[in-house]
Amino acid sequence: MSADKLDAYRSKRDAARTPEPVPEPGSLPTGHDDTFVIQEHHARRLHWDLRLERDGVLASWAIPKGIPMDPKTNHLAVHTEDHPIEYATFEGEIAKGEYGGGLMLIWDRGTYETEKWSDREVMVVMRGSRFSGKYVLFRTDGKSWMIHRMDPPPATGLPPASDLRPMVPVERKRLPRDPAAYGFEFDLGGERVLAATGGGRVRLYDADGTVLPAGDHPELEPLGKAAGGLATVLDGQIVEMDGAPVYMIFDVLRLNSGDLLGRSYQDRRRTLDHLALRGPHWQTTPWFPGDGAAVLKVAREQGFPAVLAKRLDSPYDPGARSPYWLRVPTG
Repeated sequence: MSADKLDAYRSKRDAARTPEPVPEPGSLPTGHDDTFVIQEHHARRLHWDLRLERDGVLASWAIPKGIPMDPKTNHLAVHTEDHPIEYATFEGEIAKGEYGGGLMLIWDRGTYETEKWSDREVMVVMRGSRFSGKYVLFRTDGKSWMIHRMDPPPATGLPPASDLRPMVPVERKRLPRDPAAYGFEFDLGGERVLAATGGGRVRLYDADGTVLPAGDHPELEPLGKAAGGLATVLDGQIVEMDGAPVYMIFDVLRLNSGDLLGRSYQDRRRTLDHLALRGPHWQTTPWFPGDGAAVLKVAREQGFPAVLAKRLDSPYDPGARSPYWLRVPTG
């Protein structure tokens, strides 16, 4: 065993190159062994990191598909190096090329109670702001573990969306004067639709919050199995492309039981890009940070009705006509 539980952690990080906490060797802090954090990690592949405070460090597992909500489904959990206690509050951008390079965001944090802790099995009850539940992590081989939910699942595999209404842009004649503060998208027109996915199902809502009849868009039924089975609430427009309907997705409002409304537009778009939603009748729209003039030029050439300018730091304000989002017609 290492003389210092954080030796492996320090060996993979250069304190001068990463914003992550890299404490100097020494005595470990004394806590109550009751803090947990789940971090959404935009590394080479999107995954979630579960960390449990234990003996002065955070015992850590990387979970590619997120915390399972249904006890019928176990998820892979790869045991990683112990992290410092300070990591429980860390959010930031780890530089590209560094170990774990990418955006790190706190998905949930709270307290937990230990029911069992051994080298092969960890059983805890977690209570966070987004979810609560009793879970067991059990070792299968080497660093590979599985995580299993032990109590009943939430009432539905679909996240709630009936309480949401689309955020609407303000009309403007010109692009914003500070384009570096915005991300730009093509406005392709079409029908504004929110889509709740999860458990292999999809439910569509119009701009008034009304559930669309299941037969209205049968081509979107397979969308329920996209995003690696994660539960999502998506925002987009259904447009006609080459004579067929395509759901053009430009925002993600909820993910894996987490509410993303308070996150910035930039962070939501990066999460959406990691989900890699592309199918025969749906795709993620491109976005272009700071490049408004070029986007407007292409939109005019292609005959698109307008360009959308969305502030990079904008939250999602359901139902609001917000000056954070601007719609600039091409004509």
